[in-house]
Amino acid sequence: MVGNLFKAMERREFIKNSALGLAGLSLVRLSENHPTIPLKLLHHTRNGAGGNWGIPWPKSQLKKVSEFTLISGNKQVPVQSWPLAFWPDGSIKWTGHAIASDLDLGAEAQLIQKKSPLEQSIKISEKGESFIVNNGILQIEVPTKGPYLISQIKRNQKTLVQKGSLELRIQDAPSAEEGNTIKTQFYISEVEKVSIESKGPIRTVIKWEGTHLGKERRLPFVVRMYIYSDNDQVRLLHTIIYDADENKEFISGLGIKFEVDFQKEEWHNRHIRFAGEGIFSEAVRGLTGLRRDPGKSIREAQMEGKRTSSDFNPAVGNRLQYIAGFGDYTLSQLNADGFEIKKRTKAGHSWIQSAHGKRSLGTAYLGSPSGGLVLGLRHFWQSYPAQIDIRKATEDVGEMAMWFWAPDAPPMDLRFYHDGMGQDNYPKQLEGLEINYEDYEPGFGTPYGVARTSEVFFQVVDATPSAEELLRFAQAVQDPPIISATPEYMKQAGAFAGAFPVLGKNRKTKELEDQLDFYFQFYKDQVEEHHWYGFWNYGDFMHSYDEDRHVWKYDIGGFAWDNSELSTDIWLWTYFLSTCRSDVYRLAEAMTRHTGEVDVHHIGRFSPLGSRHNVMHWGCSAKQLRISTAANRRYFYYLSGGDERTGDLMREQIEAARTLQSIVPIRKVNPDVPKNTENSVYASLGFGTDWGAIASAWFTEWERTGDPKMKSRLLKSMDSIAAQPKGFFTGLQMMNLDTGEFQIDQSNKVSVSHLNAVFGLPELCYELLQCINHPPFERAWLQYCMLYNASAAEQEKALGESLRRLNLQQGHARLTAYAARKNPALIQRAWEEFYKGEGGFRKTSKEKISIHPPEVLQTRHENPGISTNAVAQWGLAAMQILAFENENR
Repeated sequence: MVGNLFKAMERREFIKNSALGLAGLSLVRLSENHPTIPLKLLHHTRNGAGGNWGIPWPKSQLKKVSEFTLISGNKQVPVQSWPLAFWPDGSIKWTGHAIASDLDLGAEAQLIQKKSPLEQSIKISEKGESFIVNNGILQIEVPTKGPYLISQIKRNQKTLVQKGSLELRIQDAPSAEEGNTIKTQFYISEVEKVSIESKGPIRTVIKWEGTHLGKERRLPFVVRMYIYSDNDQVRLLHTIIYDADENKEFISGLGIKFEVDFQKEEWHNRHIRFAGEGIFSEAVRGLTGLRRDPGKSIREAQMEGKRTSSDFNPAVGNRLQYIAGFGDYTLSQLNADGFEIKKRTKAGHSWIQSAHGKRSLGTAYLGSPSGGLVLGLRHFWQSYPAQIDIRKATEDVGEMAMWFWAPDAPPMDLRFYHDGMGQDNYPKQLEGLEINYEDYEPGFGTPYGVARTSEVFFQVVDATPSAEELLRFAQAVQDPPIISATPEYMKQAGAFAGAFPVLGKNRKTKELEDQLDFYFQFYKDQVEEHHWYGFWNYGDFMHSYDEDRHVWKYDIGGFAWDNSELSTDIWLWTYFLSTCRSDVYRLAEAMTRHTGEVDVHHIGRFSPLGSRHNVMHWGCSAKQLRISTAANRRYFYYLSGGDERTGDLMREQIEAARTLQSIVPIRKVNPDVPKNTENSVYASLGFGTDWGAIASAWFTEWERTGDPKMKSRLLKSMDSIAAQPKGFFTGLQMMNLDTGEFQIDQSNKVSVSHLNAVFGLPELCYELLQCINHPPFERAWLQYCMLYNASAAEQEKALGESLRRLNLQQGHARLTAYAARKNPALIQRAWEEFYKGEGGFRKTSKEKISIHPPEVLQTRHENPGISTNAVAQWGLAAMQILAFENENR
């Protein structure tokens, strides 16, 4: 079985995955005159588990992947490189890069074409029904099936960690009612498939797929392990897909567990560490504070995590058996602002409160001077409730579990938040939509199929780390390195069609840039001020604000969680491209993780559509391509160097339009949508939010793999949109799901929605026309860009009728600016439309109004008339008009 795995990798997968940007490469030299790429190291890589990033390339410049070296000061760091995407001419569009170094690199660096000694320092070998990954320091044994992801980890041939498995607990009720008993089912991972997804000299990726197994199977999982050469730190990316019955099954624990071998060390030489703001340090058997002093050197050794000498004061040494050994410890972070550490001697005895604090860094150590395990969870407190358990530390082998959902917390309760309020037919549901802005329909507000991804880091060490070392590791877990090309270079390379400006370079635009900064900082602060945290919430923003209650409308229908409405994700990523700021990257990264996982159904009847904004992320009955769109994921995928999970999310959207045959996304708003016939290959798609989403998936797959089927669908859909009598103003048509071709409208009617171009369609068209020479499609798109905000007379002249009263004119000013590429005079009109502010902000403000107790629970800061929709569209319009204006200078 294992042999077949390796043969498959050698014969097929290694070459195939190389084209997908997933595998290590045989590196090929570039031409000698290739330019050096300037990099920004937004976080130092010291004490990190390696680093990945992406680099864009101008069309036709890079024919093959070269050997590169990262230069920072006087340091030269070997780099592994691979292709991520290709231009239509076959040249490389994006490359991914990785370093394994833990050097303390400076703030700036360069990627240069220079051969570096890239020896195959990560080796993979077979061992029965397992394989061994050896990175020069760690030897990790991976079984190909069974309950364990990892059967053992050796450091320098000494087994320190073993039996790494996933754990799941499910209750049959959310809480105990009088007279009832809660029953809990326990599950453990069952690995069904293991893949060597990437195999390179610096970075190797192992992928597990399976389910949690108990009396039945629950929560399919995908886990990836990222291993870097000569680095004792490893990263795990853990994803679960929810497939339980939210009305009957309540998750009360979800995590990963390892066993730690104490190498026969005495209890007083077994060390427990937790990271808060500093380090909580104890031993299983404490030797400090006793009635009798064991000796200063012994006390100091224990506190420093070193092995104590055997030279005990006899008054202590002869009585060690009477000093309590605490074998169990727990750190629980049950909310964003408080954690507790407790301990007990063993099961059956009481817990003792040990320490408390506000926000734990989510890292712990269990081991001895002979070595042990450091385990950390990224976004530990932001994604509460989280928990770290240490058990059986008085036995030969102890346990450490990292809980993504804490067993000490109340179980997950994912039931819909109301009973329908009598909305049992469409007329009543339309009334509910009218008052609550909530598109409700029974059975649609289910979490079935939503997903959640967590990041775990572990380090297998050969001695107990010092407090300083452990704190550095914990900080690196929470804030891994970010490496990026500079905005100037990315703009020059045409990344994302160059639809972003380089900010901070022009004093004339200072006022606009200050407002952009204000809006970003305002939302960054709102995350903290209103605690947009939690396992299912972290990464999302709220949609609208209630100025009477001084809160975001967290409890009102469609006004609560934003769920990518009006391109919040793209606004943040465009601002990062324009500024290269680490805080912008972090907020955008968290949003991409959330909106791609939690806001989308990945299995089940709604798969793979996303859910419109709601009190619960999955609560709206409008299941739509515009939420699950690959357009929102592309930025993180390419900038991160090809994050594999994000790649999965984009790939699952390729056939998403087929779900529209049974799930009509706008059924209550527009009952006249064409109905699909049984066994038809057709579905009704709008040319804006629907086609923009599905075409983004096709386009991304084509540029990643060169798949001719994706190219054909893309081109035929573009051909048939261009062939419509009214072009994009046709609105929607039936599309052949096999070919991508739309039927030609025979009604000659004009149809347009203000939402067409605010969910990634412009950004898609910018890149399509950058890559593909298609004059008819370009004419149709430019017509849409020029006419949307044009005068009624101009619209009537071109279309035979005016478009009447439309919304979001301010956001659409960026389309006018794009049309100025062909007609530079339009740039002035674009600015006029932007500052007129219709459908957006007519007057922006950097004012923050403070509301204090007792009027509110805690001090609040408000901006008059703030709206996430308006901010996202204002920000995108401001940045893209600047970008296109600069191109016309």
